[in-house]
Amino acid sequence: MKVSVITVCFNSAKTIADTLRSVAAQTHPDIEHIIVDGQSSDGTLDVIKSNGSRVAILVSESDRGIYDAMNKAINMATGDVIGFINADDFYASDKSVATAVEALQRTGADSCYGDLCYVEEDNIHQTVRYWRSCQYQKGLFEKGWCPPHPTFFVRRSVYQKFGAFNLKYSIASDVELMARFLAGHEVSSIYIPEVLIKMRMGGTTNRNLTNIIIQNREIAMALRSLGLRFFWPKFLYFKFFSRLTQYVRRPG
Repeated sequence: MKVSVITVCFNSAKTIADTLRSVAAQTHPDIEHIIVDGQSSDGTLDVIKSNGSRVAILVSESDRGIYDAMNKAINMATGDVIGFINADDFYASDKSVATAVEALQRTGADSCYGDLCYVEEDNIHQTVRYWRSCQYQKGLFEKGWCPPHPTFFVRRSVYQKFGAFNLKYSIASDVELMARFLAGHEVSSIYIPEVLIKMRMGGTTNRNLTNIIIQNREIAMALRSLGLRFFWPKFLYFKFFSRLTQYVRRPG
């Protein structure tokens, strides 16, 4: 089973080497690593050329934001399965991709996802938050739940059938896409109860209060557009306690 791993980056010279090395170290033999760069000016392309032994496609051009770049990469992908790894993320082990592939092959599901650990920006061995997910059930998105997007592997045929990222949403398009697939179209999924990805703190969504507010407003719009029942008090209550436990819980 061929896997297209997509990385979108812009001025990521400080972190992308870890991403590239973690993809290169994967034991799964058939990986197509696609990188779409937004015309970086900080040496990102030099780092990619030095560390990207498994990079199959590299494009550097202007875009309309991260989700536009992701859509470009989806259109280039030739793998049976598509996964994403951000330019400040890295796989938790050299078997992360193989684990996802095994789960899809074993169950026949069209998508799978696992857990994610947030680590300190300058100390990737220090876990700050542990995002433990669960098997999807109807009604979870309305409670502020969603899988960690970098752990979300989906058969390419699903994108061909149900579309890619909706550029209407500037911060929450990944949440909208996962809700559209799992809740809207009932795409089959399997939860893998192990950490697949480690992510540095300081990402765009949680960078400041303004972005958090924008993201939640976009999620509300997205869920309502999918015909899901959205009630602010319920959403915020469950989401607050879910996020709080991420700072207390640690991977076993």
